[in-house]
Amino acid sequence: MLVKNLCHRLIASALVAGMFVAPIFGANVAVAQDAKQETVVIAHRGASGYLPEHTLAAKALAYGMRADYIEQDVVLSKDGVPVILHDIHLDTTTDVATKFPGRKREDGRYYAIDFTLDEIKSLTVTERFKADSGKQVYENRFPMEFGIFKVPTLEEEIKLIQGLNRSTGRDVGIYPEIKNPEFHRAEGQDIAKAVVSVLEKWGYNNPASNAFLQCFDWAETKRIRTELNYQGKLVQLLGENRWGAPEGTDYDFLKSDEGVLEMAKVVDGIGPWLPQVIEGLSENGTAIMTPTLIAAQRAQLMVHPYTLRADQLPKWAGDMDIALKAIFDDAGIDGIFTDFPDQAVEYLARNPDA
Repeated sequence: MLVKNLCHRLIASALVAGMFVAPIFGANVAVAQDAKQETVVIAHRGASGYLPEHTLAAKALAYGMRADYIEQDVVLSKDGVPVILHDIHLDTTTDVATKFPGRKREDGRYYAIDFTLDEIKSLTVTERFKADSGKQVYENRFPMEFGIFKVPTLEEEIKLIQGLNRSTGRDVGIYPEIKNPEFHRAEGQDIAKAVVSVLEKWGYNNPASNAFLQCFDWAETKRIRTELNYQGKLVQLLGENRWGAPEGTDYDFLKSDEGVLEMAKVVDGIGPWLPQVIEGLSENGTAIMTPTLIAAQRAQLMVHPYTLRADQLPKWAGDMDIALKAIFDDAGIDGIFTDFPDQAVEYLARNPDA
């Protein structure tokens, strides 16, 4: 693994130094795919198993736990500022219903896009809870009543991570997701353009930059690459059609051999739901790989599934080590999104050949 890591660092250094020249769009994709990274741990919404998701505290803890990448889900405020929230709604992680009781829509939900940045900054963020009952989703995580956190902007989070990179000498990457571009477009806002603008401002604008940009909307992913001409690493997220796919996105097709080849023309990796790449364990205890995973690896796409949680393990995994062995050792998957980045980092330290 040390040799492999050294090779990756040399390739990345060469890219930065300009030894690989990719003057056209297609070549940029190929270069990014060739610079295949070492096995990575992606902190899902930060160290969200320990602190409320998407708070700067959760991101700082994930950094301290030595995650390789830290995820940012991005939505827009009323005044067009990219802010970090998992949902387009505010009412399952903040006290918006208490502070702004008259601002809900007809469906009873509170939408971030209806609030200015100043209004969003006035809210207190807590551990995730159910909007209907107010009950904490993960009962044994950080207590809701101890909420002392705020909603960060994308730029604030980039400053935190880049600042820590400077003060520690490390190079932890970012992994933003553009949330629901179809909804934002209907509200008169172009979230992809806003996010790409911020990323390019902060240097995440080429295949060698330490960032992945992800989206569930296949039409929007293609637009980001072509119309917006984003040159950084792109990841297509995969869901299930039964969840409600964006217009122009057919997850059943994207999971097929033909669909994987189509994605490989545009993106550098895929972000599948974990059951879409590992079906379970065989009789001898090794991972059963899905056709989608096999096709993606054949197409040399990076594979970063979501989401491994120590307190909500797959039915086939008795503990985190069993799950991580299946993911890294058996299936040869490149990285994993997890709420518990410390446990994945520790597993890889104990198993350096994973």
